[in-house]
Amino acid sequence: MRRVFLAIALVILGIGVSATSFAKEIRIGLITPLSGDVKTYGESVRNSFLIAVEEANARGGPAGMKIAYVIQDDKNDATEAANAANLLVNRHRVRAIVGSVTSKATIPVSDIIQAAKIPAITGTATSPKVTVADGKRKDYMFRSCFIDPFQGNVMARFSRETLKKKSAAVLYDASNDYSKGIAEVFRDRFREMGGSVAAFESYGKDDVDFSALLTKVKASGADVLFLPDYYNKVGLIAKQARERKLAVQLVGPDGWDSPDLAKIAGAAIEGGYFSNHYSPDDRRPEVAAWVKKYKARHGQVPDALGTLAYDATNLLIEAIRKAGSDDPGKIRDALASIRNFNGVTGKATLDRNGDPVKSAVILKMEGGKQKFVAMVNP
Repeated sequence: MRRVFLAIALVILGIGVSATSFAKEIRIGLITPLSGDVKTYGESVRNSFLIAVEEANARGGPAGMKIAYVIQDDKNDATEAANAANLLVNRHRVRAIVGSVTSKATIPVSDIIQAAKIPAITGTATSPKVTVADGKRKDYMFRSCFIDPFQGNVMARFSRETLKKKSAAVLYDASNDYSKGIAEVFRDRFREMGGSVAAFESYGKDDVDFSALLTKVKASGADVLFLPDYYNKVGLIAKQARERKLAVQLVGPDGWDSPDLAKIAGAAIEGGYFSNHYSPDDRRPEVAAWVKKYKARHGQVPDALGTLAYDATNLLIEAIRKAGSDDPGKIRDALASIRNFNGVTGKATLDRNGDPVKSAVILKMEGGKQKFVAMVNP
């Protein structure tokens, strides 16, 4: 058993990732939820991060440096995420960080790395507060995903123009910046486009019984229900909506993206639409190569969370290569200067806030799987 613990520790500390000789080493960190309510997100992100690092080391490392890594589990909790960031910065002395995954965990991380002047990039945290606070840019923080206002707009437009819905209901987690932020953008955009918002109701992080809220939605007469939350909560709400024979179209954002959504919701999620960052059905060669590589390693199609983490890690590796140094300030400057980066999720240029300008896709749940419907440009 002692040997097993030793082996796990070596992997977490990134020791022995390559037999290649390197003149120098650069240590980076990964913060991701490997336990807690969204651990499938964290596992996808860890898997994809490791593939990117191993590929870079096999190529000789960025600027000839071997990438060593330290992985921290934030349990999708803001306090745990802050502790993880402090450990990486102050104990492990990392030169850059990938993470975290959700917005509520990444916002405190962004404050810590900004104060420490350690560059960080998240693949998946979509809240505007990750890179900008009170109108001020956090210039050491970057991301490889589009932000919440964009996908809130996308799904409001899709509901009005494509699905021809006239009256919307919205249920959101009031304690979650991601959920609340997208809910508000969807509500405002749906109204601007001539629709009405018949119900706009919130719940708490630990709630599991949504019967009272769904009764309000049913009474409102809404013909579309927007659920801006993660797969586990969306699955519960969808099941309870179906049990109450709620005849309403379900739509949502990228938080729905997990193989566990269909496992939790069953038939109740069939026909639901959500926005996402990529589709494995995309015919671009970059996507085909990535899907083949991930399936060979992990036996399943990579989700958007993992794919974005792969792009984020490669963006950071490209910045280290351009910087030609392990100096955090030089890596930050190199990240800010990247243009037309060709990732699996598309070509992206980081704007003045460190956010990429890129497209979104609309997916539909059919037969328990995701089906590509359309691509939407900014």
